[in-house]
Amino acid sequence: MTFTWYVTFELPKTLKHRGMRSPRTTRKFQTETDAKDFARTKFAEGLIINAGTINPVLPRQAIAWGGMPGWLEEAWEKETV
Repeated sequence: MTFTWYVTFELPKTLKHRGMRSPRTTRKFQTETDAKDFARTKFAEGLIINAGTINPVLPRQAIAWGGMPGWLEEAWEKETV
């Protein structure tokens, strides 16, 4: 099984309790579509999400929290057309 994408997520600071650690969790996926589906559910839960390709996959892509809505919207538009 070859994993080419990852999605990292964590709770936003506003949802953490005082003194609570902020561990990140990362999941790996075989396709970008699988990664986007998972990221969409975590985004809907209000979690901080980052995603990208796993090295040495080319072209390298990294989607930061700020670019997440556009990346998820892009997939949604392709699926509904």
